[in-house]
Amino acid sequence: MAIARHKRPPELEGVGLPEIMDKYVAQFRNLKSDWEAFEDAKIEGFKRAQHRFIGAGGSGKHGGSDFIPARGFTLSIMYVEPGQGNAPHTHEVEEVFFVLQGFLTVFIEDENGERLARRLGPWECVSCPPGVIHGYVNDSLEPVYFQVMLGRGQPDTMGYADDSLYERRNAHLGTE
Repeated sequence: MAIARHKRPPELEGVGLPEIMDKYVAQFRNLKSDWEAFEDAKIEGFKRAQHRFIGAGGSGKHGGSDFIPARGFTLSIMYVEPGQGNAPHTHEVEEVFFVLQGFLTVFIEDENGERLARRLGPWECVSCPPGVIHGYVNDSLEPVYFQVMLGRGQPDTMGYADDSLYERRNAHLGTE
C-alpha cells in the first residue's frame, strides 16, 4: 500500500484520482492560441500567441477550463513568428523564457537605454529578475516556441517600459 507523505491541499481532500487527473492535465491539442493575451500583441512587431497551461487563461477570451489552476507560478508556451517579439517590460516577480524550438534573442535594458542581448536556441533559457526591464524578439527566419514561467500564480499585469503601452496595459482584459 502506498502512503502519501504530504497532506493534500484543502480543495483536494476527499477528491478522487479521476477528478484530479482531469483538473491537473493540460494538453496542447485542447488549448486555443490566444493572440490577444497582451496589450502590445495588437501592434506589428509584437504579435504572438500564448498557450496557457498553468494559471489564468491569458486575456480571458480563450483558454476556458483547459488550463491547470495555478498555485505558485504560471506556465505558458509562446509561439512567435519571425520579426515579432514583445515590448520591453518588467514584472514584480521572476520571469523565465526556456526555448523549445527555434531561436530567440532576449534582452535586458536599463532606464538609460543601455541594452544587452543574447541569442538563445533550443534547451537554453534566461531568468529575468523582478524589476529588470526585459523582452525578446524572434530575429530568425523560422517561428520559435518557448516556455514562459512567472513566479506567482496570479502575477500583476506586465509593467511596460513605454508610457503609452503602460497606460493601456489592462485593455486586453476589459478592466480599464
